[in-house]
Amino acid sequence: MKRAIQRLASFFFYCLAGMGISLSIRAGIGVSSFNSLNLALSGSLGLTIGTITTALNALFLIVYMALDRFRNPARYALQAAASFFIGRVIDFFVYGAFARLAPDSYALRIALFVLGTLISGSSTGVILHLKSLSFPIESACAELAYRTGRSFKRYRYALDGVFVLSSLALSLALGLPFYV
Repeated sequence: MKRAIQRLASFFFYCLAGMGISLSIRAGIGVSSFNSLNLALSGSLGLTIGTITTALNALFLIVYMALDRFRNPARYALQAAASFFIGRVIDFFVYGAFARLAPDSYALRIALFVLGTLISGSSTGVILHLKSLSFPIESACAELAYRTGRSFKRYRYALDGVFVLSSLALSLALGLPFYV
C-alpha cells in the first residue's frame, strides 16, 4: 500500500514538474539543457514540445533497458507511463492552460521563470526523494556509471553539454531562437 501511495505521489509531482517546465517555457528567457533541446527539436520538426519530451525520454528509457539487460519490466512500464504523462502535461499547459500567458515586461518574465524553476525543481526533488519512480535520463546515466565504474555526474553533465550544443547547433542552422 505504501509503495502505491508513493507511486501516485510521484505521478502527482511529475504533473507539477510538467507545469513548472511549462511556466519556464512561457517565460521565454531560458530553460534547462534538456528542455532547450526539446524546444529546438520542436521548432525544427513542427512537433509539440511534449511530444519531443516524450520521444527523448523514450530514447533514454530504451538505452536504460538495454544497459539493465531488460531485468525490470515493471520499472520500465512505470517510466514509460510517466514519460508519456509528463509530455502530455507539458503540452496541456504550454498550448492550453498557459497559451495566453505572455508577460510583457522582463521583470514578469523573470518572476515566471523563477516560479517555474522552483516548481519543477522542487517537484523533481520530491520525485527523487520518494525513490519509487525515476527519470529515464538519470536511470540510463546511473546504470552506465554502475557498469563503467565512472561517476554518475560525469555522464549526466556530458549529456547536458550535448543537449546545449545540439540546441545551439539547431538554432544556428535553422534560424531558430536560442532556447538556452
